[in-house]
Amino acid sequence: MPPHKYWAQLQHVPSQTALASTFLPLEMEENMSRRVVDLSNDDLANAGLLGDGECFANRVSWRVNEAVEAVRAHPELLSGKSLDLSMRFLTALCLELTLLMLECQNLASRRPDDPPHWAPFSQISSASDPVDPHLVSEFERIHYWHGISLDPPELLYRSDLESNPYPVPVLAPGTHWFAIPAKTAEGVFETPLNAVWHLVAPMIVALLKKRRIKYSALKTARFSTRGEDRKKTLGPIVIWIATHPNTTSFESARDASPDILHILKEHKVEGAVVEWYEGSVEKLSGEPLFRVTKKPNAPRQARRPLTVALGVPIAAKERQHEDARGTISFFFHETQSKNGQPSPRVLAVSNKHVLQADVTTDYKFTGRGRPRQYIRVCGERRFERFLDDARGLIAANVARAVQLAQDIVQLEEGLKIENLEETEDDEDDLGLAKGNLKRLEKENRELQVLLTETEDRWNDIARRTIGFVDWAPSISIDVDSHNYTRDIGTIELNPQRFKDNFIGNVVDLGNRFDSCQLNTMFYPGKTNPDGIKFDSSGLLAIRGVVEHKQMVTPSGVDENGIPVFIVGKDGNSTDFTVGRYSGLEAHLCDLSGKRSVEMAVYNYDKQSGNFSEKGDSGALIFTGDGRMLAVLHSGMGKGFSSHVSYGTPAWWVIEQLKTRYPHADFNRTTFFDQPTAHV
Repeated sequence: MPPHKYWAQLQHVPSQTALASTFLPLEMEENMSRRVVDLSNDDLANAGLLGDGECFANRVSWRVNEAVEAVRAHPELLSGKSLDLSMRFLTALCLELTLLMLECQNLASRRPDDPPHWAPFSQISSASDPVDPHLVSEFERIHYWHGISLDPPELLYRSDLESNPYPVPVLAPGTHWFAIPAKTAEGVFETPLNAVWHLVAPMIVALLKKRRIKYSALKTARFSTRGEDRKKTLGPIVIWIATHPNTTSFESARDASPDILHILKEHKVEGAVVEWYEGSVEKLSGEPLFRVTKKPNAPRQARRPLTVALGVPIAAKERQHEDARGTISFFFHETQSKNGQPSPRVLAVSNKHVLQADVTTDYKFTGRGRPRQYIRVCGERRFERFLDDARGLIAANVARAVQLAQDIVQLEEGLKIENLEETEDDEDDLGLAKGNLKRLEKENRELQVLLTETEDRWNDIARRTIGFVDWAPSISIDVDSHNYTRDIGTIELNPQRFKDNFIGNVVDLGNRFDSCQLNTMFYPGKTNPDGIKFDSSGLLAIRGVVEHKQMVTPSGVDENGIPVFIVGKDGNSTDFTVGRYSGLEAHLCDLSGKRSVEMAVYNYDKQSGNFSEKGDSGALIFTGDGRMLAVLHSGMGKGFSSHVSYGTPAWWVIEQLKTRYPHADFNRTTFFDQPTAHV
């Protein structure tokens, strides 16, 4: 078992985890739902929401002051005597605004920021003259892979260093900045290398071993850039090699590269480049769950971590002190036990290293007096993030509602002035503003109920137990000749948590992208032979797997006719993200020399952020048409930035599951259901 660091998030829990105790003074917790219109200045001051806010040692947010001022701008409205339509809208806002909503707004403006999703960028250097003519310049070393992640790896060496000099931007007179072309890591499809990679890769691995180069990952990529006309240019095939930090010199990489290129040429692969960098692989380590809704609003976004859709964030009880976090991959029904008896059990799949601290021994729950190893939805940090996110949504809605109410007042006043040319437009704008304000008020009522109920019913982590570990074989790379990483475990689910709202293997894609954006991202070219489209529900049913022979077939082409294979995943830390599957298998090796074969996924582009981060372990990687591609378990990055993620192919994972659950059904859509066709 490779001793990788876990991609399950490992961070100590703060000593005070009961956020309710710091959310409001204890004597006021029961008053969270009181309307601001009913509160005196003393009430607001005691809650830290008026004046200097001494209750919180921080000054009150200007947004809170703005909201209170909006409520009190027209005190005569509180008598209900005003018939002015615009004033009634402000009254409605006042009546809907509660103390909890104001407090959410104040907390959102002052709470400490979460750890960034990226490390600080390396210090920009314009040094262009290397110490030796054969060495990489400081500028190139830092910026060569600019764009593939927020903090990309630094170049160690590349085989075309002399024949293809890296262009160093020159500042034009009177300017102080220049643009560095952004690269995107693409997969390798429909090239001469695809047909021979299964032969070439082992030969390169043997060469590296012979030269005593401690590589951590051997993979392939092609890097694209866009010109000023936005047209994409695709670079040559790159044999992309990562070495364990501080183990490989520039000279070692330089001397090994010609031999690697020779192997490629012997197999009729011309024009390739070998590129090197340093990097280590890291493992991404009471109440029924909520139903999944199709309405794309803030309450749906807030409750996603506590729904029955795939990507459920989980944490093991035995690892509670570490706050180790991961993600559910997918569900299945056992249907029959090994002895042929009907089985009502429904199980979930995740990584072994998420479920158990001991990853070197096989585990099987026998029920013979052995204690159960319980699994919870949302560890302490993830639950805190859930509460913070809900408060943030409330705060944002309050700010928007205040602005809308002010806009409505101005529009109503404007309509009193006769201007036939503008009246029609103003009436349209007024109707739109009224509708939006009504929607925001409804959303905030729902969010307040969600926040108060979850704090009351889910705050105790013991009440977030959803099942227990049923089977978790040791992590192994020697199960068969494929050398894939077996890092899987199963959870027997508590029916009371799932049965009412269970919908099967469905991904909630959230509201980061609408259906048009998803269609463009997953199928960027005009050609979409299957006519597959994402609908407006934001839900994607998972049915079937990408078979072994299909792993090298691109899912389509982009607008430049370049083959691509776009995939998605929904994880504990990064939620729903989109990436680019590499097409060819990656070969990893730890410092002890143990090797494994993985599926590699690169970030979608410079703006998309990390495809995965620590805490996403176990997340299912899927295609745009809803097929399982891989189960995520690790990644490689720099600081908080990740440029490549690794997973085990889903078709092989299912093969392993069926050694334990031979009658597994992966397609049922209710908790207790009739049999369906197996995957």
